[in-house]
Amino acid sequence: MRKLTYYVAASLDGYIAGPDGGYDFFPFEGEVREAILAEYPETMPVHVRGPFGLTATPHRRFDTVIMGRGTYEPALKAGITSPYAHLEQYVVSRTLTSADPEVEIVAEDPAALVRDLKQREGMGIWLAGGGKLAAALRDEIDELIIKRNPVVIGTGIPLFDGPFAPTGFLPTARRSFDSGVSIVTYTRN
Repeated sequence: MRKLTYYVAASLDGYIAGPDGGYDFFPFEGEVREAILAEYPETMPVHVRGPFGLTATPHRRFDTVIMGRGTYEPALKAGITSPYAHLEQYVVSRTLTSADPEVEIVAEDPAALVRDLKQREGMGIWLAGGGKLAAALRDEIDELIIKRNPVVIGTGIPLFDGPFAPTGFLPTARRSFDSGVSIVTYTRN
């Protein structure tokens, strides 16, 4: 069965973006960038795949992406209606209508969507964000991969933005970089 993996960058204090949705304070350079491009190339959006030399790179982990409206909107504002055209794309939103035939808008029950996707053939399913969607899918998340950045931002969009519901995960892998960034993999307990 396929796994749902919440793969996301976060600050030391548990935020995936600032209050305005910005995340440009998370560095994407040097050895961290090289590791991400090598291990998670399919997580790069269409507009940077060419410049990073990824146009012919095979998927390593994921062939499907699920994102919330807040994660999808920056691409729309930049005129990119299909940011992950190389993946099967789902956007969970009650307010958006489809901007592109390659992007399926899901207005109801994202957990039912994930359970259905897990039953299909394919590679892993990438939960790209955001915090409200992650909280709604907490019971369906099989794995967390957190790119922990050595910065405290104080407020913003939390890793999980939902009700109090302790959910156990065990660390199963860790990779640390000289920059202070670490990539930690957690598996559902």
